[in-house]
Amino acid sequence: MVSPRKHKISRLEEFSDAVFGFALTLLVITASVPRNYADLVQLLQGIPAFACCFALLVWIWHEHDAFFERYALQDATTTIFNSALLFAVLLYIYPLKFMFDSFMFQVFGLQTNPPVKAMTLHELARASTIYGFGFFVLMSLFTLLYLHAYRQRQELRLTALESFDARSLAGHHSVSAAVGLFAMLFALLGPRELAFLSPSSFALMGPGHWWYGKRTARRRDAFIARMGGNTVGVS
Repeated sequence: MVSPRKHKISRLEEFSDAVFGFALTLLVITASVPRNYADLVQLLQGIPAFACCFALLVWIWHEHDAFFERYALQDATTTIFNSALLFAVLLYIYPLKFMFDSFMFQVFGLQTNPPVKAMTLHELARASTIYGFGFFVLMSLFTLLYLHAYRQRQELRLTALESFDARSLAGHHSVSAAVGLFAMLFALLGPRELAFLSPSSFALMGPGHWWYGKRTARRRDAFIARMGGNTVGVS
């Protein structure tokens, strides 16, 4: 659960929000302005793919905002990791849009404007490799940010429980990164006839986070018990 903001919004956060806003703009301008009714129909058919991209980007922004809600970090390491994250987001936009446009076309027959072409299994495997790698990089950077916050727990004056949570949240994002890595490796090394399973493997996020959440909850309860309920002291 995100705690109330403990600090004023920094220039780093303002810049990050601007980059996320620009990324959303890139999603919009990939669609051509309709010139006739057929173009309008194709534009409307692209709404489901756009909605999926929008939801995923908003989720990434939420995770980013949640980190800075918890930790008022503006040091050089945080700036480097954050800049790399923003760079990855901007690069990820077009592969993300392409994958969802292709999915909606090949599964539901929804064509976009400009139209996408059906991929061969070889092309699908390569595209899934790029998509999985991008997701792996994004989630790994979140993991590094939380690990950095844990290492800075003294400077941040985190309580023992907050320090535990920082390390747990790093693990939470490492689960997501592992799913992206699996999707990438399956697309890269798996049988070409099963390439379509690579994007589907992101469904592993559900059971992966369910298992990790239960494990973390047990460890958190045990940690509080060991501390005798005194978790407010600085770690």
